[in-house]
Amino acid sequence: MSGNSDPLTPRAKLAVTAGKAVAAASRAAGRGSGSVIGGRVALKLDPDLLARLAQSLDVTLVSATNGKTTTTRLIAEALGAAGPVVSNALGANMPAGITSALAGGSDAKFGVIEVDEKYLAGVARDTDPKCIALLNLSRDQLDRAAETRMLAENWREGLAGSKAVVVANADDPLVVWAASSSPNVIWVAAGQMWKDDAWSCPSCGGVMQRPGDDWFCGECGFRRPTPSWTLSGDHVLDPHGSAWPIHLQLPGRANKANAASSAAVAAVFGVPPQVALERMYRVQAVAGRYDVVQFMQRDLRLLLAKNPAGWLETFSLIDPPPTPVILSVNARGADGTDTSWLWDVDYTRLTGHPIFVVGDRKLDLAVRLEVANQHFQVCDNLDQAVQMAPPCRIEVIANYTAFQDLRRRVGN
Repeated sequence: MSGNSDPLTPRAKLAVTAGKAVAAASRAAGRGSGSVIGGRVALKLDPDLLARLAQSLDVTLVSATNGKTTTTRLIAEALGAAGPVVSNALGANMPAGITSALAGGSDAKFGVIEVDEKYLAGVARDTDPKCIALLNLSRDQLDRAAETRMLAENWREGLAGSKAVVVANADDPLVVWAASSSPNVIWVAAGQMWKDDAWSCPSCGGVMQRPGDDWFCGECGFRRPTPSWTLSGDHVLDPHGSAWPIHLQLPGRANKANAASSAAVAAVFGVPPQVALERMYRVQAVAGRYDVVQFMQRDLRLLLAKNPAGWLETFSLIDPPPTPVILSVNARGADGTDTSWLWDVDYTRLTGHPIFVVGDRKLDLAVRLEVANQHFQVCDNLDQAVQMAPPCRIEVIANYTAFQDLRRRVGN
Protein backbone atom coordinates (compact mmCIF):
# COMPACT_ATOMS: atom_id res chain seq x y z
CA MET A 1 0.00 0.00 0.00
CA SER A 2 1.46 3.39 -0.90
CA GLY A 3 2.42 5.65 1.97
CA ASN A 4 0.00 8.45 1.06
CA SER A 5 -3.23 6.42 1.19
CA ASP A 6 -4.47 5.94 4.74
CA PRO A 7 -5.11 2.26 5.57
CA LEU A 8 -6.96 3.12 8.80
CA THR A 9 -10.76 3.26 8.79
CA PRO A 10 -12.56 5.62 11.20
CA ARG A 11 -13.18 2.63 13.47
CA ALA A 12 -9.48 1.73 13.43
CA LYS A 13 -8.50 5.32 14.26
CA LEU A 14 -10.93 5.29 17.18
CA ALA A 15 -9.43 1.99 18.39
CA VAL A 16 -5.89 3.42 18.22
CA THR A 17 -6.91 6.58 20.10
CA ALA A 18 -8.74 4.61 22.79
CA GLY A 19 -5.83 2.19 23.19
CA LYS A 20 -3.36 5.05 23.64
CA ALA A 21 -5.63 6.72 26.22
CA VAL A 22 -5.95 3.51 28.25
CA ALA A 23 -2.17 2.92 28.03
CA ALA A 24 -1.50 6.47 29.25
CA ALA A 25 -3.92 6.00 32.15
CA SER A 26 -2.21 2.71 33.08
CA ARG A 27 1.23 4.41 33.05
CA ALA A 28 -0.09 7.28 35.15
CA ALA A 29 -1.37 4.75 37.69
CA GLY A 30 2.13 3.22 37.87
CA ARG A 31 1.11 -0.10 36.31
CA GLY A 32 3.92 -0.46 33.78
CA SER A 33 4.09 0.70 30.16
CA GLY A 34 0.38 0.14 29.48
CA SER A 35 1.13 -1.33 26.06
CA VAL A 36 -0.64 -4.64 26.68
CA ILE A 37 -3.86 -3.24 28.19
CA GLY A 38 -3.90 -0.50 25.52
CA GLY A 39 -3.54 -3.09 22.77
CA ARG A 40 -6.28 -5.26 24.25
CA VAL A 41 -8.73 -2.37 24.30
CA ALA A 42 -7.81 -1.37 20.74
CA LEU A 43 -8.29 -4.94 19.44
CA LYS A 44 -11.66 -5.21 21.20
CA LEU A 45 -12.83 -2.11 19.32
CA ASP A 46 -11.36 -3.27 16.00
CA PRO A 47 -10.37 -6.97 15.82
CA ASP A 48 -8.68 -6.34 12.43
CA LEU A 49 -6.51 -3.51 13.75
CA LEU A 50 -3.20 -5.41 13.74
CA ALA A 51 -3.66 -6.33 10.06
CA ARG A 52 -4.60 -2.74 9.19
CA LEU A 53 -1.58 -1.27 10.99
CA ALA A 54 0.76 -3.73 9.27
CA GLN A 55 -0.57 -3.00 5.76
CA SER A 56 1.69 -0.03 5.12
CA LEU A 57 4.83 -1.67 6.59
CA ASP A 58 7.51 -4.06 5.39
CA VAL A 59 7.24 -6.43 8.35
CA THR A 60 9.87 -8.75 9.85
CA LEU A 61 8.79 -11.18 12.57
CA VAL A 62 11.34 -12.64 15.01
CA SER A 63 10.54 -15.73 17.04
CA ALA A 64 12.60 -18.07 19.22
CA THR A 65 12.83 -19.35 22.77
CA ASN A 66 16.02 -17.37 23.45
CA GLY A 67 17.40 -14.13 22.00
CA LYS A 68 14.33 -12.74 20.28
CA THR A 69 14.25 -9.39 22.12
CA THR A 70 17.95 -8.77 21.42
CA THR A 71 17.73 -9.91 17.79
CA THR A 72 14.64 -7.73 17.23
CA ARG A 73 16.66 -4.78 18.50
CA LEU A 74 19.68 -5.62 16.29
CA ILE A 75 17.50 -5.97 13.16
CA ALA A 76 15.70 -2.71 13.94
CA GLU A 77 19.09 -0.92 14.20
CA ALA A 78 20.27 -2.46 10.92
CA LEU A 79 17.10 -1.62 8.97
CA GLY A 80 17.24 1.95 10.29
CA ALA A 81 19.84 2.47 7.54
CA ALA A 82 17.06 2.08 4.96
CA GLY A 83 14.19 4.01 6.60
CA PRO A 84 12.21 4.63 9.80
CA VAL A 85 11.47 1.54 11.91
CA VAL A 86 8.68 0.76 14.38
CA SER A 87 9.32 -2.11 16.79
CA ASN A 88 8.00 -3.64 20.02
CA ALA A 89 11.39 -2.96 21.58
CA LEU A 90 10.27 -3.60 25.17
CA GLY A 91 9.34 -7.19 24.45
CA ALA A 92 5.50 -7.08 24.68
CA ASN A 93 5.32 -9.87 22.12
CA MET A 94 1.72 -11.13 22.04
CA PRO A 95 -0.94 -9.62 19.72
CA ALA A 96 -2.04 -6.86 22.15
CA GLY A 97 1.51 -5.62 22.77
CA ILE A 98 2.38 -5.84 19.07
CA THR A 99 -0.74 -3.85 18.12
CA SER A 100 0.20 -1.16 20.65
CA ALA A 101 3.73 -0.90 19.26
CA LEU A 102 2.61 -0.58 15.63
CA ALA A 103 -0.01 2.02 16.56
CA GLY A 104 2.85 4.27 17.66
CA GLY A 105 4.76 4.19 14.36
CA SER A 106 2.67 6.13 11.85
CA ASP A 107 5.59 7.28 9.66
CA ALA A 108 7.54 3.99 9.72
CA LYS A 109 8.59 2.04 6.64
CA PHE A 110 9.66 -1.13 8.45
CA GLY A 111 8.02 -3.06 11.28
CA VAL A 112 10.39 -5.31 13.25
CA ILE A 113 8.30 -7.41 15.60
CA GLU A 114 9.26 -9.89 18.28
CA VAL A 115 6.58 -12.61 18.54
CA ASP A 116 5.99 -15.14 21.31
CA GLU A 117 6.54 -18.63 19.84
CA LYS A 118 2.98 -19.70 20.56
CA TYR A 119 1.47 -16.77 18.61
CA LEU A 120 3.78 -16.78 15.57
CA ALA A 121 1.41 -18.43 13.09
CA GLY A 122 -1.50 -16.10 13.96
CA VAL A 123 0.60 -12.92 13.88
CA ALA A 124 2.10 -14.02 10.54
CA ARG A 125 -1.42 -14.39 9.14
CA ASP A 126 -2.36 -10.89 10.32
CA THR A 127 0.78 -8.98 9.34
CA ASP A 128 1.73 -10.58 5.97
CA PRO A 129 5.47 -10.36 6.79
CA LYS A 130 8.18 -9.96 4.14
CA CYS A 131 10.64 -11.82 6.40
CA ILE A 132 10.44 -14.19 9.38
CA ALA A 133 13.53 -14.95 11.51
CA LEU A 134 13.48 -18.28 13.40
CA LEU A 135 16.41 -18.60 15.81
CA ASN A 136 15.91 -21.62 18.11
CA LEU A 137 13.37 -23.74 19.98
CA SER A 138 14.03 -25.21 23.42
CA ARG A 139 12.06 -26.19 26.51
CA ASP A 140 10.55 -23.19 28.26
CA GLN A 141 7.42 -22.57 30.36
CA LEU A 142 6.42 -26.22 30.04
CA ASP A 143 3.12 -25.63 31.83
CA ARG A 144 2.06 -23.06 29.19
CA ALA A 145 3.80 -23.69 25.92
CA ALA A 146 3.73 -27.52 25.76
CA GLU A 147 6.77 -29.36 24.52
CA THR A 148 9.07 -28.15 21.79
CA ARG A 149 8.08 -30.51 19.00
CA MET A 150 4.44 -29.38 19.29
CA LEU A 151 5.59 -25.77 18.93
CA ALA A 152 7.73 -26.72 15.93
CA GLU A 153 4.70 -28.44 14.36
CA ASN A 154 2.60 -25.33 15.02
CA TRP A 155 5.24 -23.24 13.19
CA ARG A 156 5.54 -25.76 10.36
CA GLU A 157 1.79 -25.81 9.72
CA GLY A 158 1.31 -22.08 10.29
CA LEU A 159 4.11 -21.05 7.93
CA ALA A 160 3.46 -23.63 5.19
CA GLY A 161 3.39 -21.85 1.84
CA SER A 162 4.11 -18.45 3.43
CA LYS A 163 5.29 -15.80 0.94
CA ALA A 164 7.76 -14.51 3.53
CA VAL A 165 11.49 -15.06 3.24
CA VAL A 166 12.28 -17.26 6.25
CA VAL A 167 15.74 -16.73 7.79
CA ALA A 168 16.31 -19.85 9.91
CA ASN A 169 19.03 -21.39 12.05
CA ALA A 170 20.43 -24.43 10.22
CA ASP A 171 21.97 -25.76 13.46
CA ASP A 172 18.66 -26.32 15.29
CA PRO A 173 16.88 -29.43 13.93
CA LEU A 174 13.50 -28.30 15.32
CA VAL A 175 13.80 -24.92 13.57
CA VAL A 176 14.89 -26.58 10.32
CA TRP A 177 11.93 -28.96 10.40
CA ALA A 178 9.54 -26.07 11.16
CA ALA A 179 10.98 -23.85 8.40
CA SER A 180 11.14 -26.58 5.76
CA SER A 181 7.45 -26.14 4.90
CA SER A 182 8.23 -22.63 3.59
CA PRO A 183 9.18 -22.25 -0.08
CA ASN A 184 11.78 -19.52 0.48
CA VAL A 185 14.31 -20.18 3.26
CA ILE A 186 17.73 -18.63 3.89
CA TRP A 187 19.75 -20.88 6.19
CA VAL A 188 22.13 -19.37 8.75
CA ALA A 189 24.74 -21.46 10.60
CA ALA A 190 24.28 -19.63 13.90
CA GLY A 191 25.34 -22.51 16.15
CA GLN A 192 23.52 -24.26 18.99
CA MET A 193 25.04 -24.73 22.43
CA TRP A 194 22.00 -26.41 24.00
CA LYS A 195 21.17 -29.68 22.21
CA ASP A 196 19.03 -31.52 24.74
CA ASP A 197 15.73 -30.80 22.97
CA ALA A 198 16.76 -32.36 19.67
CA TRP A 199 18.04 -35.88 20.28
CA SER A 200 15.15 -37.43 18.36
CA CYS A 201 14.25 -36.56 14.79
CA PRO A 202 11.27 -34.17 14.66
CA SER A 203 10.29 -35.66 11.32
CA CYS A 204 10.19 -39.39 12.13
CA GLY A 205 11.20 -39.83 15.79
CA GLY A 206 14.46 -41.62 14.91
CA VAL A 207 17.70 -40.98 16.79
CA MET A 208 19.63 -37.92 15.61
CA GLN A 209 23.29 -38.41 14.75
CA ARG A 210 25.51 -35.43 15.65
CA PRO A 211 29.04 -35.75 14.24
CA GLY A 212 30.89 -32.49 14.96
CA ASP A 213 28.74 -29.50 14.00
CA ASP A 214 26.67 -31.59 11.59
CA TRP A 215 23.45 -33.45 12.33
CA PHE A 216 21.21 -35.92 10.50
CA CYS A 217 18.61 -38.59 11.16
CA GLY A 218 19.97 -42.07 10.49
CA GLU A 219 16.47 -43.37 9.77
CA CYS A 220 14.63 -40.93 7.47
CA GLY A 221 17.51 -38.88 6.01
CA PHE A 222 16.34 -35.54 7.49
CA ARG A 223 19.56 -33.53 7.74
CA ARG A 224 21.18 -30.18 8.32
CA PRO A 225 20.74 -27.95 5.26
CA THR A 226 23.70 -26.16 3.67
CA PRO A 227 23.84 -22.66 5.15
CA SER A 228 24.33 -19.55 3.01
CA TRP A 229 25.33 -17.38 6.02
CA THR A 230 27.74 -18.69 8.67
CA LEU A 231 28.90 -17.42 12.04
CA SER A 232 32.64 -18.07 12.16
CA GLY A 233 34.29 -16.80 15.36
CA ASP A 234 34.08 -13.00 15.30
CA HIS A 235 32.93 -12.84 11.67
CA VAL A 236 29.87 -13.62 9.62
CA LEU A 237 30.41 -15.16 6.19
CA ASP A 238 27.88 -13.98 3.61
CA PRO A 239 26.57 -16.03 0.66
CA HIS A 240 29.48 -14.80 -1.50
CA GLY A 241 32.04 -16.07 1.02
CA SER A 242 33.05 -12.58 2.22
CA ALA A 243 33.86 -12.34 5.95
CA TRP A 244 32.44 -9.34 7.83
CA PRO A 245 33.67 -8.51 11.35
CA ILE A 246 31.09 -8.53 14.14
CA HIS A 247 31.76 -5.74 16.66
CA LEU A 248 29.17 -5.69 19.43
CA GLN A 249 28.94 -4.08 22.84
CA LEU A 250 26.74 -7.02 23.87
CA PRO A 251 28.75 -9.94 25.29
CA GLY A 252 28.98 -13.60 24.34
CA ARG A 253 28.71 -16.10 21.52
CA ALA A 254 24.91 -16.09 21.54
CA ASN A 255 24.82 -12.39 20.63
CA LYS A 256 27.26 -12.95 17.75
CA ALA A 257 24.80 -15.60 16.53
CA ASN A 258 21.96 -13.09 16.89
CA ALA A 259 24.00 -10.58 14.86
CA ALA A 260 24.66 -13.14 12.09
CA SER A 261 20.94 -13.85 11.75
CA SER A 262 20.20 -10.10 11.85
CA ALA A 263 22.70 -9.43 9.05
CA ALA A 264 20.95 -12.08 6.92
CA VAL A 265 17.58 -10.40 7.57
CA ALA A 266 18.98 -6.94 6.77
CA ALA A 267 20.30 -8.24 3.43
CA VAL A 268 16.74 -9.33 2.48
CA PHE A 269 15.86 -5.61 2.60
CA GLY A 270 18.97 -4.54 0.69
CA VAL A 271 21.06 -3.36 3.67
CA PRO A 272 24.63 -4.61 3.11
CA PRO A 273 26.34 -6.64 5.90
CA GLN A 274 28.98 -3.99 6.60
CA VAL A 275 26.36 -1.27 7.15
CA ALA A 276 24.07 -3.60 9.15
CA LEU A 277 26.85 -4.82 11.46
CA GLU A 278 28.27 -1.32 12.03
CA ARG A 279 24.83 -0.10 13.13
CA MET A 280 24.45 -3.06 15.53
CA TYR A 281 27.46 -1.81 17.50
CA ARG A 282 25.24 1.00 18.88
CA VAL A 283 23.23 -1.44 21.00
CA GLN A 284 24.64 -1.42 24.54
CA ALA A 285 21.86 -3.09 26.50
CA VAL A 286 18.43 -4.47 25.67
CA ALA A 287 15.59 -3.81 28.14
CA GLY A 288 18.14 -3.81 30.98
CA ARG A 289 19.92 -7.01 29.92
CA TYR A 290 23.74 -6.80 30.17
CA ASP A 291 23.51 -3.42 31.94
CA VAL A 292 26.09 -2.77 34.64
CA VAL A 293 24.43 -0.79 37.44
CA GLN A 294 25.65 0.74 40.69
CA PHE A 295 23.81 -0.49 43.79
CA MET A 296 24.94 -0.19 47.41
CA GLN A 297 28.39 1.01 46.26
CA ARG A 298 28.82 -2.12 44.12
CA ASP A 299 28.82 -2.85 40.38
CA LEU A 300 26.14 -5.39 39.40
CA ARG A 301 25.82 -6.81 35.89
CA LEU A 302 22.22 -7.84 35.14
CA LEU A 303 21.81 -11.00 33.06
CA LEU A 304 18.50 -12.57 32.01
CA ALA A 305 18.21 -16.36 31.72
CA LYS A 306 14.75 -17.89 31.43
CA ASN A 307 15.31 -21.55 30.59
CA PRO A 308 18.08 -24.20 30.42
CA ALA A 309 19.40 -23.03 27.03
CA GLY A 310 19.56 -19.44 28.27
CA TRP A 311 21.34 -20.37 31.52
CA LEU A 312 23.92 -22.39 29.58
CA GLU A 313 24.74 -19.41 27.32
CA THR A 314 24.78 -17.03 30.31
CA PHE A 315 27.24 -19.16 32.30
CA SER A 316 29.67 -18.77 29.40
CA LEU A 317 29.54 -14.94 29.81
CA ILE A 318 30.32 -14.52 33.47
CA ASP A 319 33.70 -13.45 34.80
CA PRO A 320 35.84 -16.33 36.14
CA PRO A 321 35.85 -17.36 39.84
CA PRO A 322 35.95 -15.98 42.47
CA THR A 323 33.47 -13.50 40.95
CA PRO A 324 30.34 -13.61 43.13
CA VAL A 325 27.09 -14.69 41.46
CA ILE A 326 23.55 -13.90 42.64
CA LEU A 327 20.84 -16.20 41.25
CA SER A 328 17.16 -15.25 41.38
CA VAL A 329 14.27 -17.44 40.24
CA ASN A 330 10.51 -16.78 40.37
CA ALA A 331 7.68 -18.96 39.07
CA ARG A 332 4.91 -16.45 38.39
CA GLY A 333 2.57 -16.58 35.40
CA ALA A 334 4.99 -14.91 32.99
CA ASP A 335 7.81 -17.29 33.99
CA GLY A 336 5.83 -20.50 33.85
CA THR A 337 4.86 -21.98 37.22
CA ASP A 338 6.73 -25.28 36.65
CA THR A 339 10.32 -25.08 37.99
CA SER A 340 11.31 -28.63 36.99
CA TRP A 341 13.53 -27.05 34.29
CA LEU A 342 16.04 -26.16 37.03
CA TRP A 343 17.11 -29.82 36.95
CA ASP A 344 18.09 -29.46 33.27
CA VAL A 345 20.63 -26.70 34.03
CA ASP A 346 24.25 -27.72 34.64
CA TYR A 347 25.03 -25.72 37.79
CA THR A 348 28.45 -27.40 38.18
CA ARG A 349 29.63 -24.66 35.79
CA LEU A 350 29.43 -22.29 38.77
CA THR A 351 31.98 -24.25 40.83
CA GLY A 352 34.40 -21.86 42.51
CA HIS A 353 32.01 -18.89 42.48
CA PRO A 354 30.50 -17.64 45.75
CA ILE A 355 26.76 -18.11 45.05
CA PHE A 356 23.87 -16.21 46.66
CA VAL A 357 20.27 -17.30 46.08
CA VAL A 358 17.20 -15.01 46.17
CA GLY A 359 13.74 -14.88 44.56
CA ASP A 360 10.32 -16.46 45.16
CA ARG A 361 11.62 -19.96 44.44
CA LYS A 362 14.98 -19.67 46.19
CA LEU A 363 14.40 -22.95 48.04
CA ASP A 364 13.74 -24.88 44.80
CA LEU A 365 17.02 -23.46 43.49
CA ALA A 366 18.83 -24.23 46.77
CA VAL A 367 17.85 -27.93 46.54
CA ARG A 368 19.11 -28.05 42.94
CA LEU A 369 22.45 -26.40 43.90
CA GLU A 370 22.84 -28.76 46.86
CA VAL A 371 22.53 -31.76 44.52
CA ALA A 372 25.04 -30.12 42.14
CA ASN A 373 27.49 -29.90 45.08
CA GLN A 374 27.70 -26.10 44.97
CA HIS A 375 28.53 -23.81 47.90
CA PHE A 376 25.79 -21.20 48.25
CA GLN A 377 23.92 -19.01 50.71
CA VAL A 378 20.18 -18.40 50.66
CA CYS A 379 19.37 -14.70 51.25
CA ASP A 380 16.17 -12.86 52.08
CA ASN A 381 16.58 -10.32 49.28
CA LEU A 382 18.98 -8.65 46.86
CA ASP A 383 20.24 -6.15 49.45
CA GLN A 384 21.34 -8.91 51.81
CA ALA A 385 23.00 -10.86 48.98
CA VAL A 386 24.96 -7.79 47.84
CA GLN A 387 26.09 -7.11 51.45
CA MET A 388 27.36 -10.67 51.83
CA ALA A 389 29.11 -10.88 48.44
CA PRO A 390 32.91 -10.50 48.39
CA PRO A 391 34.25 -7.24 46.92
CA CYS A 392 34.30 -7.11 43.10
CA ARG A 393 31.73 -6.86 40.34
CA ILE A 394 28.75 -9.13 40.96
CA GLU A 395 27.06 -11.15 38.22
CA VAL A 396 23.27 -11.27 38.77
CA ILE A 397 21.39 -13.93 36.80
CA ALA A 398 17.59 -13.95 36.98
CA ASN A 399 14.61 -15.36 35.14
CA TYR A 400 11.91 -13.15 33.68
CA THR A 401 9.85 -11.67 36.54
CA ALA A 402 12.81 -11.95 38.93
CA PHE A 403 14.76 -9.80 36.46
CA GLN A 404 11.99 -7.17 36.45
CA ASP A 405 11.97 -7.19 40.27
CA LEU A 406 15.74 -6.64 40.31
CA ARG A 407 15.56 -3.77 37.83
CA ARG A 408 12.96 -2.04 39.98
CA ARG A 409 15.07 -2.53 43.12
CA VAL A 410 18.26 -1.12 41.58
CA GLY A 411 16.37 1.70 39.85
CA ASN A 412 17.27 0.54 36.31
